[in-house]
This record gives sequence, C-alpha cells and structure tokens, in this order.
Amino acid sequence: MRGIDLDIRRGEAIGLVGPSGSGKTSLLMVLAGLERATGGTVMLDGRDITNLDEDCLARIRRTHVGIVFQAFHLIPTMTALENVAVPLELAGVRDAARIATDTLRAVGLGHRLTHLPGQLSGGEQQRVALARAFAAEPSLLLADEPTGNLDHATGEAVMDLLFALRERTGATLMLITHDPRLAARCDRQVHMIDGQVADDPLAANHAADGHVAEAVPA
Repeated sequence: MRGIDLDIRRGEAIGLVGPSGSGKTSLLMVLAGLERATGGTVMLDGRDITNLDEDCLARIRRTHVGIVFQAFHLIPTMTALENVAVPLELAGVRDAARIATDTLRAVGLGHRLTHLPGQLSGGEQQRVALARAFAAEPSLLLADEPTGNLDHATGEAVMDLLFALRERTGATLMLITHDPRLAARCDRQVHMIDGQVADDPLAANHAADGHVAEAVPA
C-alpha cells in the first residue's frame, strides 16, 4: 500500500473492492493493528494507534474491533460458547458466559452452545465467528470475504445476519468482498488497485494529509 488517505465515518458501512493483490486485506490488517504502517497515521475512534505497542493494540482489538475472516478461526477444542466467551473473559468483561450465550442466541445458535466447531456446518461456524466479533459490541467491525467458504444460499443468510447485527449495534463496518451485490449493500464503495485507493466517493472532499487511514473518528 502507498499514499492511502481514507476517512471512515462512525456507523458507516464501507465496501472495499478491487482485484486480488490490490492491498485490501493489508489495509484491513493495518486498521486492526495486526500489521504496522510504514508511514502516515492510523486513527481509531479518535485515537492514534500508529505507534502503540503490541499489548496496547491487543487490548484495543479486544474492546473496540471485531474481525471476521473467510476462514472461521475457531478454536477446535472449544465449544461454540467457549469460542465466544473466552475472548470476553480475556478482555475483563463481566458475565462473559451470559453475554456469549445471548449473542449466540441472536445469531440463531442457542441450541448449539455446547457443540465443537467440528460438529457445526460451515454456516454455523461463521455464525459463531460473527457472534464472537459482535459480543464485545465493537465500534469497528472488519470482515474479509466472510462468505468465501460458504455456498451461495448460506452466504446470503450469513450476510443478512451481519448487516442486521451491524444495524442493531451501530458498528462501523469495513467489508472486503468480490461480490458486487454485497458491496452495493454498503453505504459507500472504495475501490483499490495496486495498493492505492483508485476510487472513493468522498476523496474529492479530503485534501491529502499523509494519513494511511482514519477509522471511525470521534
């Protein structure tokens, strides 16, 4: 990535589109604090996270950022309930088990709480991943091709659920997708090519200021 200047408004849904290798996932990883920008500034909720150490970044992710990947990244030896509750416990959230249970019920898995990932279908596993991402009520949700491993019908159901949860919680959403129908459901589409933003409807309103990205400003 290079020369990226991107503002994301609180509560906005951004569809990040572009060919493979264009830098979409790298941008998402920088916003999540999982990769470091080599220049510029990264702002999250009005806070500069550019030079924070790994412990601080981990705390911010646990409380402010939810991430859903194409691969479900569930811990295979933990039940659905444990996969959602343990991150809450690590973040110091009280009543983690109750919150995890309520969130799994909200995604239609109240009857699958004690099942291991291997006992769940792909769609059910992605619902657990959604519950895990939303349970802490993050201000920013990052989703990287969340339906890539699902069949069409299951993928549609999961995306309906993702947008419903986002609407209910008011979370800001950045969705990476190759599906133009999913991108069209977002408030704004940002196109990337060769590591740069090639088309952003708001770009004309922002002068270049050296920022890599500014997400959910206060």
